[in-house]
Amino acid sequence: MKEKNLELERLVFFCDAVVAIAITLLALDLKVGHVTNGHLSFADIIQPWKTFLAFFLSFLNIASFWKNHHVFFAHIKKIDEPLLWYNIFWLFFIVMLPFTTSLVGLYFFDTPAIFLYSLNTLIITCFQNIIWDYVAIRPDYLKENTVDESIIYNMRLYCNLDMLNAIIAVFISFFSPVVAFIFLLTKLPLILIARIFFKSSKDMIK
Repeated sequence: MKEKNLELERLVFFCDAVVAIAITLLALDLKVGHVTNGHLSFADIIQPWKTFLAFFLSFLNIASFWKNHHVFFAHIKKIDEPLLWYNIFWLFFIVMLPFTTSLVGLYFFDTPAIFLYSLNTLIITCFQNIIWDYVAIRPDYLKENTVDESIIYNMRLYCNLDMLNAIIAVFISFFSPVVAFIFLLTKLPLILIARIFFKSSKDMIK
């Protein structure tokens, strides 16, 4: 019987639990404000639309970050102290997202709110990159039967594009908070650049 790596499993379970708590905390800000004449109307429900938009963005963001983390550890077979700390810092800024999300919900059109949210997202993507790069250059940390050079390259490309998207949002937030929000929500630069890279990669294979 293959011996389980309890240290690795404990890290994955801990990360999953903290991410689940963070994504649940997002819903605490979802509430209807003042109800006109004691009767709920559709206008009352629509009125906090900024809060709902911020919730939607952060739900997608956290789910995406968790998915990437899940994929990472489907290929990772062992951890050490530096990798453990990289994950802890990654979790710290994941847990900060409910706070910066609340700022966006309250001050949707204000630069400081979108800037802090974009910066929060950027730091998460930085640690996401660090985690994957750390194991990618250490073959003995990866499962030989599940990973090859193409997987390492594609994951590194996606992580870098995710970080690039956040950098663009941080920069744009000083000029147009709404446009920065759209960049974070749609990840438009990431999608366009990824298509170009993947297309060129397929052409090279042919």
